[in-house]
Amino acid sequence: MRKILKWLTPLIAVGVAVFIILFLISINSNETSIKLAPLEHKSGTAADEPEKDWLNHFSKTEELGYSYPVNEVFIQVDLNEKTESKPVYKLSAPLLDPYQLFCLKEELKQHQLKYYLKKDKSGAELLIYSSDRDKLNSLVEVLKNYEISAKVGLYKEDT
Repeated sequence: MRKILKWLTPLIAVGVAVFIILFLISINSNETSIKLAPLEHKSGTAADEPEKDWLNHFSKTEELGYSYPVNEVFIQVDLNEKTESKPVYKLSAPLLDPYQLFCLKEELKQHQLKYYLKKDKSGAELLIYSSDRDKLNSLVEVLKNYEISAKVGLYKEDT
């Protein structure tokens, strides 16, 4: 048994080496299997066939229902016109538990108002900025049903 193992190991090594050498020779052969057609010179004008260039591709996208973003935008601003600033009101509602937040979110969906949820160490506060004070006051009245204390005040920007 030892004689067989003594000769079997070198035979396997020689067999693997021969296999690797034959494999490398077959993949690195000089024969090319790709048959290329000879080059032909075609004389003709380029106007015979419409060219497909990238500008034509972009011009057709608007017909398909979408367009690509552009880097150049023209904006005309009349700086002589006076703008009147409308007052912006802020509704702040401190939240004590997740149920109050859920109720408040549902009411905001019905009133179609966007909000900002401010969380810090002291708790969570929901802020709503709007120029319609009547809408905010009606929301405060509804929130009293859920025992949520909310205040409407004039929003002052911190500058």
